[in-house]
Amino acid sequence: MDKPNEFMTIDAETAKDIEEKMPIESELYELADLFKVFGDSTRIKILYALYENEMCVYDIASLLNMTQSAISHQLRVLKQNRLVKYRKDGKTVLYTLADEHVFTILSQGIEHVEE
Repeated sequence: MDKPNEFMTIDAETAKDIEEKMPIESELYELADLFKVFGDSTRIKILYALYENEMCVYDIASLLNMTQSAISHQLRVLKQNRLVKYRKDGKTVLYTLADEHVFTILSQGIEHVEE
């Protein structure tokens, strides 16, 4: 039976260093779940719209030519993943990006696909 590291092209010290820098398993699962959220173009459109301006469900639905129900469903997913936040203004609920990190992720993703 072969030793597990027999075919590695990096040295043991480098492998150990990489292992130590690797996030813990639970963080890796959370990161994978976060990237799944970005796997839907409707959610990406919503995030881009909210980067430009705070909006209610009706505004987003009109802008994207979708139903309010469909937008509400996607906003729920985005809220659960802490990508958007909301505030109430009377009876109106207004949504924005949760923080600047969200737009950084979008910007870097676009930059990558445009290369």
